[in-house]
Amino acid sequence: MKIDQMAEKLLLQAGCTSEVKIEKRFPNRRLVGGKFILHSNAIVLYEETIEEQCRLLFGDTSYLGPYMMIVLAHEIGHAMDRDLQALSAALEQQEDEEYRREISLKIEENAWNFSKMLIPYEYQGLFEKIKRESLASYQRQTALAAN
Repeated sequence: MKIDQMAEKLLLQAGCTSEVKIEKRFPNRRLVGGKFILHSNAIVLYEETIEEQCRLLFGDTSYLGPYMMIVLAHEIGHAMDRDLQALSAALEQQEDEEYRREISLKIEENAWNFSKMLIPYEYQGLFEKIKRESLASYQRQTALAAN
């Protein structure tokens, strides 16, 4: 399934009105596969970066289609998060790094929790693996700061 068809299907399933844009890579070569832009209600997927993430996590691109679907579902999760605006404002205003990490983790957990319902049953194991990998860096930063 092509990205635009996948996006149309998932957006409809979620009741999401965000626009989805496809770009090649996230700036500065960071491994960010997707981004939700709150002020413009837009989701950007970074096609080559998603492919690189998939290769790093699984060793090849055999799961690229489902991987891309999961990244898109996660970004839709951000778009559908009713708390995102308040959490984002709190994040911008907060100077305490520990609290900022906790807010960032909460934002990511909210998106993953919503996105799970968009993923077909046969990809739930894959979803959980990608979710764990994604949340691990946020959880490590929060745990390190607590010690």
